[in-house]
Order: sequence, then C-alpha cells, then structure tokens
Amino acid sequence: MKRFVPILLLLTAVISSPIATAQELLSWSELPPVPDELGFAGPFVGVHNDALIVAGGANFPKPVWDNEKVWHDRVFVLTRSGDGYAWKDGGTLGRAVAYGASVSTNDGVVCIGGNDSQETCDDVFMLSWDAESERIMTTEYPSLPSPCAFSAATMIGDVIYVAGGQSGPSLETAMTNFWSLDLSQMASKREFVWKELPTWPGPTRALNLTVSQHNGYNDCVYVISGRRQEGPAVEQSSFEFLRDVWEFNPNTGQWRQRSDAPRCVMAGTSIKFGQSHVFVLGGATEERFFQSDELKDNHPGFVKESLAYHTITDTWAAAGAIPANHVTTTAVQWGDDIIVPTGEVRPRVRTPNVYRVLVNRAERDFGKVNYVVLFAYLLSMVGVGAYVARKNKNTDDYFRGGGHLPWWAAGCSIFATMLSSLTFTGIPSKAYAQDWVYSIGNFTIPLVAIIAVYVAMPFFRRIDATSAYEYLEKRFSRPVRLFGSASFTLFHLFRMAVVMSLTGLALSVATPLTPSQSVLLMGVLSILYCTMGGVEAVIWTDTIQTFVLLGGAVVAFVLLVMGTDGGASGFVSAANASDKFQIANHHLSPTSAQIALWVIVVGAIGQNLSSYTADQAVVQRYMTTADQRMAARSIWTNAVLTVPATLLFFGIGTALFAFYQSNPDRLDPTITTDQVFPYFIAHEMPIGLAGLIVAGVFAAAQSTVSTSMNSTATALVTDFLRPFDLCNSDGSYLSAARGLTFLMGVIGTLLGLVFVNPDIKSLFDTFLVVIGLFMGVLGGLFVLGGTTTRANSTGAMVGALVGATVMFSLWKFTAINGYLYTSCGITTCFVVGYLTSLATPKPNRDLTGLTLHTLQKPEGGTAAAK
Repeated sequence: MKRFVPILLLLTAVISSPIATAQELLSWSELPPVPDELGFAGPFVGVHNDALIVAGGANFPKPVWDNEKVWHDRVFVLTRSGDGYAWKDGGTLGRAVAYGASVSTNDGVVCIGGNDSQETCDDVFMLSWDAESERIMTTEYPSLPSPCAFSAATMIGDVIYVAGGQSGPSLETAMTNFWSLDLSQMASKREFVWKELPTWPGPTRALNLTVSQHNGYNDCVYVISGRRQEGPAVEQSSFEFLRDVWEFNPNTGQWRQRSDAPRCVMAGTSIKFGQSHVFVLGGATEERFFQSDELKDNHPGFVKESLAYHTITDTWAAAGAIPANHVTTTAVQWGDDIIVPTGEVRPRVRTPNVYRVLVNRAERDFGKVNYVVLFAYLLSMVGVGAYVARKNKNTDDYFRGGGHLPWWAAGCSIFATMLSSLTFTGIPSKAYAQDWVYSIGNFTIPLVAIIAVYVAMPFFRRIDATSAYEYLEKRFSRPVRLFGSASFTLFHLFRMAVVMSLTGLALSVATPLTPSQSVLLMGVLSILYCTMGGVEAVIWTDTIQTFVLLGGAVVAFVLLVMGTDGGASGFVSAANASDKFQIANHHLSPTSAQIALWVIVVGAIGQNLSSYTADQAVVQRYMTTADQRMAARSIWTNAVLTVPATLLFFGIGTALFAFYQSNPDRLDPTITTDQVFPYFIAHEMPIGLAGLIVAGVFAAAQSTVSTSMNSTATALVTDFLRPFDLCNSDGSYLSAARGLTFLMGVIGTLLGLVFVNPDIKSLFDTFLVVIGLFMGVLGGLFVLGGTTTRANSTGAMVGALVGATVMFSLWKFTAINGYLYTSCGITTCFVVGYLTSLATPKPNRDLTGLTLHTLQKPEGGTAAAK
C-alpha cells in the first residue's frame, strides 16, 4: 500500500494539468460585411440553399445619439463559391420589421413576429433563396397566437418552438409564452397552426436565448437568461436581469430547471454544437445598463467573452475571448461554420461585420511511447495467430481447436465476444449520458447461463455440432438450417461493420488515425491472425485482451475518481445529485428514451437467450473444450466475469460524468458522446498506459471481428459446403475455411468503411438494433424447436419469415425501443411458427434428444406432439 500511494499521487499530477485552454477553443475570422455601413440590430437571419439571408432590422442614423431609431425592410443574401463570398440584393420584405425570431429549415428561413415603430407583429413568413434566379421568395405561414417581439426560436425535427418575448412596446408586456408549429402538418389547415404548450415555471422574460440540444436522453429546448420589468422604466428596481436556465423535454412535456448561467446573457446569440454543447457567443449583462445615456460614445460595449454549456453534466465554462459581442442577432450554422452576422455592439451602435466561428479540436500528440506500445500489442496478436497456425491440421482444429482448449480460456473468449469494444466504449458513454438502468440487462446473463449450461450446451454436445444450425436440420429440415445459417452470416457481417466503424469513430479522438484508417487497421490485422490461426487464435487473443481491458478499466476508474472534486466522496455525491445511480424506471412506455425496467428485463432475457442458444459465435465455444463438464465451466466463467465487469464499466461512465462535471473546461465540444471515454484515455492518462489501453480497445474490436470471421466461415463450410459434398477432402475444406475467413473479413471491413457515420448518438443503441433485427428470429427458431414437438418445418420457415418482416417493420415504422427487438422476434417466430404447425401435418421425424420433451425416447416409439 505504501508503494501504491506515490503512484496514485503521480497519476493525480498527470491528470491535473489542462490539455487545452478556453482561449484556444474558438477561432474567429471576418467575412465580407453586410452592405450597409451602419449594420442592423434584430434582423431575421438564416441559411437556405447554401446562402446566408439577413433581412430587416433596425439602426440609428449617425450621429446615433441625435437621431431616432429607423426600421428597415431590405434583404441581403451572402453566397459563396469556392473560397469567395459575395453579397446579393434580395429585394425587400413586405414591411419594415425587426426584433423577431428566425429559424432555418430545409425549405427556407422562417421569420416570426417582430415589431416596428408603431406596433408589435404576429406575422410569420418564410424566405427562400432561388440561386438560379437570385431572388428571394416569400411564403405566408400561420400567425402567432398573439403579437410577439424580442423572442427567440429553435427547431427540433419538424417542430419550431418559440419562447419568451413581449407583446407590446414595453418590457412590462414580457410573457411566459411557449408555442410550437409542426411543419410536417403543413398539408392540413386544421393542424398547421401554432399550439400553446406548457410554459416554464419561472418568471416572464424577453430578450432570452432559446436553443435546442440533446441532453443524453432526448433533444430538448433550453430557455436561457433574458430580462423582465415590473413597474416604470425610470426605476432601476423595476428591472430583473435573469440568469436562470429551463429545459423542456418534448417527449414528456415537462420542464426542469438547470444550472444558472454565469452571468446574464440577455439579447445574446446561442447555437447548439456537437451532440451536447451549447455556445453562447454574445449577450449583454446588467453592467452599465443604466449608464448608457451618461456614457454614450464612451460605452465600452458588452462583455467580450463566450460561454459553453454542456447539457449532460449541466455545467458552464468559458469558451474564450471574442472580437466583438453582437447582441440582438441570430447565430446560424452554415455548413461546418458558425456565422454571427451584424448586430448591436453597444447602445445605439450597430456593426455591419460578419464573423465566421470555427471550433477547434483539443489536440494532443499521441507520442512515440504510445505508438510503440500500440503497434507492439497489435503485432503480438498477429504473432499468436501465426503460432497457432502450425497446429491446424484439419477442420476440427480450425473450427473447434481440436476440443482441447482449457475451460477458463473458452470462458474468457465467450466473455470477450459478448463484451467487445462496443461494451468498453459504449457502456461507459451510455452511463455517462444517462444512468445505470441498462446494467440490469447484464445481470440477467447469470440467469440465462443456467439455460445455457443445462439445456442449450448439452443439446449441441449431444449432436457433436460444429455449426449450431446442424440442430435446425435435425429438428426441422435442411432449408430451415440454411435459412438460419444464412441469417447468422448476414448478422455477423453487419456486426463486424458496426463494431469496426463505431469503434473507429470512438478511437479517432484517441489516436491520430481517422475512423477509416482505424477500420482498415482492425480489419487487416484480424484477417491476418484469424485466417492463419482459426478459433484457437481467436480464443487466446480474446483471453489476453480480457485481462488487458479489465486491468486498464480499473486504472481508468481510479484516475477518474481521483480527478473528481472531492475524490471518492465527490464522485458519489455528484452521481447521487444527478440520479446517475438510478437502476429502474417504473413507467410502462416501450418507446421512452428513459427505458422502462420491464423493457430491460424482457429485452435482455431475449437477447441473451438468443446469444447462448442460436449464435454460432458462442455455441462454437461450447465445442472447444474436452468435455461437457469443461464446457459448463467456461459458461459459468463468463457469467461470473459479467457481474464485476458490469459494475466496473457502468462505474466508469458515472465517473466520467463526475470528472467532467468537475472539469467542464476539459471536455472537447467536437467529440461525440461515444468518444468521451477514448478521449479521456488519450488526453488524461499517462503516456504508455494510454497506448496500452487504446491497443486493448483495438484488440477488443479485433476480437469481435475475428470471432465473426471464424464463426461465419465455420457456418458456411459446415452448413453450405459439407452437406452438398462440394469438397473432396478435409484438407480441401480447411483451405475453403481459410479462404472464406479471408473473404468474410474483407466484406466486413469494406462494410465498416461504408458505415462510418459520426452522427450516430449511441453506438450501444445502434448495436442493440442490429442484434434485434437478426438474432430475434434465430432465437425464435431454437425456442420453437426445443420446447415443442408439434412444430414442423413449414411452421418454422413461416414463423422465421414473418418474424423477419415484423423486425424490419418495428425498426422502420415504430418508435419501439431497440432493446425489445430480440424478444419481439423470438415471440413472433414462436407464435406464428407454432400456429402454422398446428394447421399443417405433424412432423414425422424422430425427435429423440432434440426437444425438452424427448430427451429420453419414450416406450412405444416417438413422443406425443406437444
């Protein structure tokens, strides 16, 4: 223990130095200014058809303190070609107007409300840019429920949300209005109207910020800051400068208060960025608010510092200095750039300047030591394949390791196959963004292991199966076997693609490699050692990476807790305060992002039942040990390892939350939620150790990929080549197995390159959907065959086809949580298959040893149908 303390102190020192300063986060540059030397406050701003539209607004002619405000109706359009930008004349609006809200849509810029010198408007219209004719076209939209100016709007999906604002010329008319307009209902005159939604429980406000962002569960609306007034404007006490933040969840219709902004940011500009950040790029405070008439041209302007809000950890951080603070304007996303056009820079003074803002990724050199560790580890995995290749004399060695592998290695291999790199990165990110609800699913594995040990594994050992789908031919027919094997092969091709592409995306923040380069590296190395060494190479590399991943995970957890304010007690208190240890939601909805307990239990049992009975990748391990007793030990080894691993990886996710809540300035806005753990590994862990853990993540992905390659090759040779005697010797089948392993690896790698998609919010959820779409039907076939004697080949095939159709429909046309897909597939296949079997002739084959009811052949012949 005395030796361990200095090590922990050293690690604490390593993670205590920030990896990027706030000033380095944003880069500002100027675009051509709006073609009006005064500029505008309160214009409608948006992007359509790759053009920036700035319409309307108000300003003060010079000298600004001697003239009254003037409203404008002009429309300007900024276009770009290559590296050049040019302003176009977009004509005029129907009236001079300013201080409304605006939202960019696929069809155009929706302009909402506003005012002029005489009245506040309830008009809503859309401006769209025709690039060919270089004209602005205007489309009328339904009017607001009441006049509104100085509000702000945002959009989630097809729905526009408007919050805050004032209904008259005075701030005393500020409201708690919250309205929505669903653009998908445009064809229906009755439905295409503004709807009044429940308002936030806080005070009235105008000049607030309204922005949408994902909070780890759902896309939500955030209402931030603003100003209100009660009483005559001549009294300073009449004004209230707000800093509060309110979050609205459209899925539940509920509001909740979040952490206050560090200062008032009224009339500011805000925009969502990445998967969970909101940038506030300008905004006024109460400082010098009552000194405008006194200071006049000596007013220094508004605070020149940007802010970043993180919706998951509910924290604020400085985002760096800004060249100018533009208020009463709208920040928009234009391609990869954030644009802040024109606006007010101090009382009565506008600017025509337009800024382009780029968000910089926090860089850290991976380092030579990490490179050496990474590639040494990866090459050692290839070395294992080369070593084992010498032992493979026939297909039994290649597919089943000759049946001589130790039970503990087979158990680690099952564990690693079920764990994979998706668990290593996906589960911590899920717990970081949400809570421990999904952990219940893993705790069902020991329960399903009972079925695997006493029911499934004995079936496969009894028939000496090389492929799990040999059982389907013995129980039903060869066509059912071929259907099952083909479905399994397709599943694992997509599984390889998903694992490699999503792991590549996650690791792109931990290494200098791009996601595509990571996919190629994982694929090529997996192809090398798996093609050479067969299942024995897969099992031994699985065993090695199990120890590396678990050991690295323990170290990462310790570092995270040590880096949290207050250490272990701070970690626990931060998690408790945000309900991060919650393990059950007691509602009944099957579609909620806050997944219900019954969905977890039912879904997990279905997934694990399918994996341990119908997945060749797992069943194949049952046959690699010397006897049934050793195979049972391997299953129990996996079940036992699952419990501490679940606690560890969910604990890492919660520790990530606590760490970045304590250190919000060290969280890079450019990363996705799934990249948060690899990001911590690369940027916060000591050199060398980071390389080893990154190598372990690569190896974990390779474990899953190599397992899929070997098991699909096994299925293809055993189910498609051997039954039709397509090879004339075992040596030919061995050559075919190696060739098919290589082919499956190439196809999976190419699909992985196609599937790279940085917009995916949760690789864990994506993987659940892939499992459900394929494994539900396969699990249903095995349950149908093993639990009934009445089911026949026709029923099995019909049940499988209907089940596949239902699975596709659930994915394509419903909001059912993907966690339920597998159980739905099992249920559909079983019910439809059994009912179809009842309507068709009874099976006439000998079912001895193939169902739970016929484990022993009864006296007098075949068993009665059940």
